Amino acid sequence: MHFGDPSGEQWALEGGRGLVDRGDLRVVEVRGPDRQAWLTSITSQVITGMGPGDARELLVLDPQGHIEHAAAVADDGTATFLTTEGDRAQALAEWLDSMRFALRVEVAVRGDLTVFGTVTPRPAPAGGGGTGVWPGWLLTWDDPWPGVAEGGTAYFRGRHPGAGLQAHLHLVRRERAGDFAAAWLGGAGAPEEAGRRRPAGLLAWEAVRVAAWRPRIGREADARAIPAELDWLRTAVHIDKGCYRGQESVARVLNLGRPPRRLVFLQLDGSMGEIPRAGARLERGGRQVGVVTSVARHAEMGPIALALVARAVPADVVFDIDGVAASQELIVPIEGRAQDSPAQRPGVGLSNPALRRPDVPGAGGSSGLGSAR
Repeated sequence: MHFGDPSGEQWALEGGRGLVDRGDLRVVEVRGPDRQAWLTSITSQVITGMGPGDARELLVLDPQGHIEHAAAVADDGTATFLTTEGDRAQALAEWLDSMRFALRVEVAVRGDLTVFGTVTPRPAPAGGGGTGVWPGWLLTWDDPWPGVAEGGTAYFRGRHPGAGLQAHLHLVRRERAGDFAAAWLGGAGAPEEAGRRRPAGLLAWEAVRVAAWRPRIGREADARAIPAELDWLRTAVHIDKGCYRGQESVARVLNLGRPPRRLVFLQLDGSMGEIPRAGARLERGGRQVGVVTSVARHAEMGPIALALVARAVPADVVFDIDGVAASQELIVPIEGRAQDSPAQRPGVGLSNPALRRPDVPGAGGSSGLGSAR
């Protein structure tokens, strides 16, 4: 989790001088000539046309649009590599395998690969600074977050707090992991600042991620999460692609707005010493209206968190989490309108009151069915 100096490790990481062992991640490999078109047809992203050096991100949704899997996508020209949470890799591979039908694809969890993470200030060179010189290196995924990828759209407007940094995941052959780390930290063939390089822990990585509002499967993306709630249409969803499972939900929320919940950034009061844990309830008026999804101690901002709250919670509400004050900063706006949402909801102007019989009430009432809201 750390090497004795989480703040120093975070500063090194943000400066391009920190190396994080992401052994919590695993890699699923997809081979075969049909792999890219096939992945495009069953996931939220367009994978067709990817080549070496390209980096994309995909989601697997259920029929109701809930997020089941998320993966970083890279391709070396012969195989496509999906990097995901270690405890979800086998389930992702099994689901993909069940969807093969007669296509020419092969799916396998690559237990012989491990993952390292680095961060560089933007603009960063492709490949995260020439990692191809290191022993055991296979390829690098350059995180597109928080940019808006081709076919994506954004909920948050303005200068994004994650815009100044870019994360990278380096796929390394497991038997050479020690050699890779030693060479990277030792700086052989690296820029002159390599002498100040150091290992960094997951606490530093999480501080950078939370500060960048970067969602993570299993944290922000719980069993009920949809992409719009997390502003994940930026990098993981192509809104103009063809049919795929869950597309109807994505399109409906994009067109109508108002996703059930919204992701917020929380600035926590650090004067109490203790900070809330992920999973802590957010209450208003004695009723739960949200949950803390990720917590970190940031070197400059102090304790920070991400949380999912009910859409209608006012933006100026300051939560009390077991005595710790938490003020919210909007990520997904309360009205839930994305940059590419239509100016008016589809169907506005189609109703014709003159066709209604005066003795028949309009649909709605206490049941809420057919409500105009």
